Amino acid sequence: MNNEHVKGAAEKGEGKIKEAAGHVTGDRKLENDGKVDQVKGTVHSAVGDAKDSAKETFQRR
Repeated sequence: MNNEHVKGAAEKGEGKIKEAAGHVTGDRKLENDGKVDQVKGTVHSAVGDAKDSAKETFQRR
């Protein structure tokens, strides 16, 4: 687990909170911002996975 995974998890959590708050209050912009944050979190996690994979590959050599 690296820094990208932590950023991804935090951003996903924040996004879920924003989305829920926007849904409850009827604020579509906040709800959509939350969805965007969740996608950003997913991207950070994918980058973290790629970094871990690359690191493992180079350590085996």
